[in-house]
Amino acid sequence: MSVASPVHIETIDFIAAGTTQEAVANFHPSPEARRRVADLVEREKVGGLSREEKAEPDHFVELEHILRMARARARQILRRA
Repeated sequence: MSVASPVHIETIDFIAAGTTQEAVANFHPSPEARRRVADLVEREKVGGLSREEKAEPDHFVELEHILRMARARARQILRRA
């Protein structure tokens, strides 16, 4: 993907801003980001995506997996504190 998707930019901004375990534990993509992915999935069903757009849902799934693991780890850290 040559240009970062809105979901990537949102996640990068979250990380770059610095964070706490609480913020990681509670982070979720914005409604706009979720709508973007849902729109891409729907458009993909009818074959209306560019090559770059086709990669976005897959990248979102990868990002979401990483974020879920980070949220779980942050919650473990918070429980120990």
